[in-house]
Amino acid sequence: MHRKSKKNVHNESLFYEAERRYQYKDRRRSSHFSSLQTHVYDDGTNTFFWRAHSITVLVFMIISLLYVALVEDERRDDTGYHVKRGLAACVVTFCLWGMTQAKDGPFRRPHPALWRLVLCLCVVYELLLVFLLFQTIDDARKYVGYIDPDLGKRLPEQSYAEDCRLYVPDHVDGPFANLWLKWDFFVFSHLFGWFVKMIIVRDFWMCQVLSIGFELLEYSLEHQLPNFAECWWDHWIMDFLVCNSLGIIIGQMTLRYLNIREYEWRGLWNIRSYRGKMVRVIQQFTPYSWTRFDWKPTKSLKRWLAVIGIMCMFQIAELNTFYLKFVLWIPPPHFINWARMIMLSPAAAVAIRETFQYLEDPTCKKFGEQSWIISAMILTEVLLVLKFDRELILKPFPSHIAVCWIIAFISLVAWTIYQFYIRPQFCAPEQEPVEIEYDSNDGEFSEVHTNSVGNGIKQNYHLRRRPINGK
Repeated sequence: MHRKSKKNVHNESLFYEAERRYQYKDRRRSSHFSSLQTHVYDDGTNTFFWRAHSITVLVFMIISLLYVALVEDERRDDTGYHVKRGLAACVVTFCLWGMTQAKDGPFRRPHPALWRLVLCLCVVYELLLVFLLFQTIDDARKYVGYIDPDLGKRLPEQSYAEDCRLYVPDHVDGPFANLWLKWDFFVFSHLFGWFVKMIIVRDFWMCQVLSIGFELLEYSLEHQLPNFAECWWDHWIMDFLVCNSLGIIIGQMTLRYLNIREYEWRGLWNIRSYRGKMVRVIQQFTPYSWTRFDWKPTKSLKRWLAVIGIMCMFQIAELNTFYLKFVLWIPPPHFINWARMIMLSPAAAVAIRETFQYLEDPTCKKFGEQSWIISAMILTEVLLVLKFDRELILKPFPSHIAVCWIIAFISLVAWTIYQFYIRPQFCAPEQEPVEIEYDSNDGEFSEVHTNSVGNGIKQNYHLRRRPINGK
């Protein structure tokens, strides 16, 4: 028989040793991700509510189509009417398939089918954006007008910075009329929106940076969209200090409750009292479990770039709301804008949860499907605006604005290079807590240390200890 050389045996031992270290590192990171999740007790009750009902949905869908094909009267001679109904039926059919056959996401409440529906609606919206991308601007506005005949009209340019005086003694509505006239429904929608963002991002300081960043973007883009022009007290008092910060603080208090709450679930029919049954029904609309987000943006270069990318996608999605309605002539209170935001909120919650797991959990090797589709949606919206009104987007910045952004970008790049390339060369490596491993094959204990070696890379090394007298 062929004997392995000492060199081959040594190489194989090094390979298996490295493989064991990587497996240990993956187990350690996976255990850290598990520690961020709350403990859940579930009695495992599988009621009629939780079953797939795929055959039942298929039967009802075919019966509906049979009615349209054989029973319904087609006397109405209106091509546009039939096209709208046909497209709506296509969307409903696709959503029914997705609700019964698509893969479950990370969320389960109130029902996994609801989150599958959100995914399907995002796919439909992305297909609509791609279709509009291949049209001219006039045809795109005309197609949007098919949804509502009142659309397709140029929007008046409106600025909110005509009179920025806080105190106007001769005003007919009172000396503080300029301030009180700003308190409308959009103030409460602002507050609720930042509460939702806090629940989605689950990090106080990231939300504060997003809040400040968007106010700075509004300052910077006033020359493109007049809607961004606001008074200084509207930016920093009403928006940042009152609406945004209050929504973030309420969201932070909600997160603290969700982090410490006990998640214990029993089937409805296993609860005897009527009051308990009613509480259980209400709890169906609360999270099944909860995962605490620990973003650690400076942990590594990869994590730093990922957090910056997530925040940029948030800001771009916000800006797309204003640019799309300006380009496609959709007024702010129209239901299309509200439908887009209502769809994006739960989709963003799933996408951020999938992205965090992709970054934190080593067993997660695939980018989440909701993260994928929502990234495609946001970037396709940007391309749509670029195609339909390139002159607006490429309108040059005022010199002082351009200089400020250039300085900010250079500072960010310089800090990144210092943090992840220069600082690790001169500072002592950051040591993490020591863990003890026992090798049953060699009968040895080893201390597992983890040192940062620069560029966000961490390396394990083992200090072995032989047991004395076999103990």
